[in-house]
Amino acid sequence: MAGAPAASTLVLLDTNAYLRLAKRIRPLLGVPFGQKGYLLTILADVEDEVHASGRLRYRFPWFDADPALVQERMAKRMRLSAEERELIDSTARFLHDWVQQDVARYLVGGGSPPGPTDGRVLAFGQVRPAIVVTDDLGMHALAREFRITVWHGFELLAKLRSAKVASDELVREIYAALEANGDLTATWCEARHTVLAKVFGPKR
Repeated sequence: MAGAPAASTLVLLDTNAYLRLAKRIRPLLGVPFGQKGYLLTILADVEDEVHASGRLRYRFPWFDADPALVQERMAKRMRLSAEERELIDSTARFLHDWVQQDVARYLVGGGSPPGPTDGRVLAFGQVRPAIVVTDDLGMHALAREFRITVWHGFELLAKLRSAKVASDELVREIYAALEANGDLTATWCEARHTVLAKVFGPKR
């Protein structure tokens, strides 16, 4: 993916956001949707992060076993120029150093301090610019400090539903799969009866 069309709004998925949606929403990457032409992409860091983690490889065997998804990632991930890579790397180092100055503030509400890969994802969002999709509360806190636009995964799912990319049935299926995998976060649980109340109904 050499770049995004001028009229599109680039949306970058972090590793967990990709893993929560890619198996069931096809195609996921590189297909504009919605009035703003949201265009989903990932960095090569997603491949690196999954391959470096035995836990992720075990929990998501389809990541490498499904040829269609492998091909889609290879074809649609964001390719960066040398200048962009240098700028993103330097911005990521700055963000990492910023986090290290006061790690405790990223632990509020059950979050975790953003790591180096998290910093690269947010740096991309600032440099390109792009909307970053992550459910990492620490990343949301860091993004707020630097006015980087971030969505939770359920916010992206709601926009996919509004654009008729994801049906109500598929939204329920994704929630059921996350729950079965023990991957349904507190924010996703709350969103079921707020952001996605048209699917699940209001909280009783």
